[in-house]
Amino acid sequence: MSKAHPVQVIAVTGGKGGVGKSNVSVNLSIALAQKGRRVVLLDADLGLANIDVLLGLKTKRNLQDVLNGDCDLRDVLVDGPGGIKIVPASSGTQRMTQLSAMEHAGLIHAFSDIADQIDILIVDTAAGISESVVSFLRASQELLLVVCDEPTSITDAYALIKLMNRDYHTNRFRILANQVNTEQEGRLLYEKLTRVTERFLDVALQYVGIVPFDEAVKKAVRRQQAVLEAYPQAKASLAIRALAEKVDSWPLPSSPRGHLEFFIERLVQV
Repeated sequence: MSKAHPVQVIAVTGGKGGVGKSNVSVNLSIALAQKGRRVVLLDADLGLANIDVLLGLKTKRNLQDVLNGDCDLRDVLVDGPGGIKIVPASSGTQRMTQLSAMEHAGLIHAFSDIADQIDILIVDTAAGISESVVSFLRASQELLLVVCDEPTSITDAYALIKLMNRDYHTNRFRILANQVNTEQEGRLLYEKLTRVTERFLDVALQYVGIVPFDEAVKKAVRRQQAVLEAYPQAKASLAIRALAEKVDSWPLPSSPRGHLEFFIERLVQV
């Protein structure tokens, strides 16, 4: 794999379920692809994979088949909306934290094979702070934390930040306020989280904006489409495109951190 081609690896996570992580992952991927980036979206919810369902995609194979040695990663990649590629995960299994040495090597090789075709890898993690989620977070270069204005979302986001900071010395988190009504509401939500982290942790939280509550998102989900494609002028779509502008300006990783090979090596070593 060419060391001259850094791959931006961004984990989209949230602590609790129901905060709209997968919707953010899908639409951010499409918005970045619209900016000319080559984007692969990895469904990293290995227990309850749902991106294929969200988009109404038919998938014959998934990451499990790669781990089993039944096919290459290229055979698993599915064409998603807007020119993105999707790596579907299997549903109903939790294997990433129990791989054999042979499977580790196979996975590293599989991702290295497609590295020259990727600019950005978006990793849509499962909810919670299981070993599998932590593995993906530790291996990623950027952590985009999706929070809602609900007490459980804030406490779960704090728990995730605390765990990553205390046990793995992660100290930078990007915060996205989702399903809020106004920019002011998003700022207040960010400030709530910051107040707690500043008291107890040594971390830098960086506010990246909001995705407003928008009925168009629900309509798009019912149609099994991305809101960016179904309703490109919806408030949520405009906000996602503004987010993609910011993400596109984030610094590229310097070698080796953020290279796809590094991501997978780190993922399977933790």
